[in-house]
Amino acid sequence: MYTISIRSTGYVLPEKIITNDDMSSIVDTSDEWIYSRTGIHSRRFVGEEQSAVSMATEAARKALLSSGISKEEIGVVLVATLSGDYATPSVACMVQQSLDLPKDIPVMDVNAACSGFCYALETARALLLAANDKQRPYGLIIGTEELSKLLDMTDRNTCVLFGDGAGAVVIEAGEGDASDYASVLGADGGDAILCPGVGREDAHIKMNGKEVFRFAVKILPSCIRKLQEKTGTREEDIDWFVCHQANARIIDHVVRSLKANDARFFRNMEHLGNTSGASIPLALGEMDEKHLLSPGQRLMLIGFGSGLTWGGILLKYAGPVCRNERELPI
Repeated sequence: MYTISIRSTGYVLPEKIITNDDMSSIVDTSDEWIYSRTGIHSRRFVGEEQSAVSMATEAARKALLSSGISKEEIGVVLVATLSGDYATPSVACMVQQSLDLPKDIPVMDVNAACSGFCYALETARALLLAANDKQRPYGLIIGTEELSKLLDMTDRNTCVLFGDGAGAVVIEAGEGDASDYASVLGADGGDAILCPGVGREDAHIKMNGKEVFRFAVKILPSCIRKLQEKTGTREEDIDWFVCHQANARIIDHVVRSLKANDARFFRNMEHLGNTSGASIPLALGEMDEKHLLSPGQRLMLIGFGSGLTWGGILLKYAGPVCRNERELPI
């Protein structure tokens, strides 16, 4: 079976920390109100010199530096985002230019909102399989969001949820066991989460929180079970479950529904909030930094979000090709 595994990670967070107390000075809310409903205490917002592109570029640079590969071995660059700097060119193309990555490879953005990183991983696997280039078996997959620019700061039901940031991974494609990779992707079109398009004065995120919650607590356990069925794995075979970090109550509900071990479910929404397409790669980067990832571990990545969309990926963390970091000409 043609599989992908993660070789390295990288992530970037804006320096500006916005606490719930900060939010309470802007909108009618409180730390207790937000945390009890979401599990979020703070989030990051970009400064004047940062953007979705700049964060994506730096996260990608970090992932490449720690991967042990050369940039000439990259065969695809995909960016999961709904908040790029421009309608066009894509964030991916701007990252490619900044890092001087190969020019004869697929480079594009993927917009599946909070499921986007999972969609991007499976899309990258398919593109690398189609290319079948033995000299370029690696992919650079990024999630980046500048959601702060899309918030209506008078809507306390949504503005308190979201944050900015970027994460990236270098993946390697090749033949592997059927138990080492599987994907589940889907969508059920609707308007539970909306953000009007380019040129609209009301270009703010609007969300029916109750509908999204009902959807999430149903679809996440379903994705997990389907991935286990496809790979013949059980809960104890999965080292980490990395769900989209939208709401602590959603993950708590999933753990109870599956009667799973809560310690296997990583959480960081408490200090980052919901970062949409950047959520899962940010979690992976933080886990890597904390030495929670080891070569050979099986990871289950689950995303859900606007569309409504969902995506699940089971894959292995392989670690850097060479453990010694080396400077790359980027």
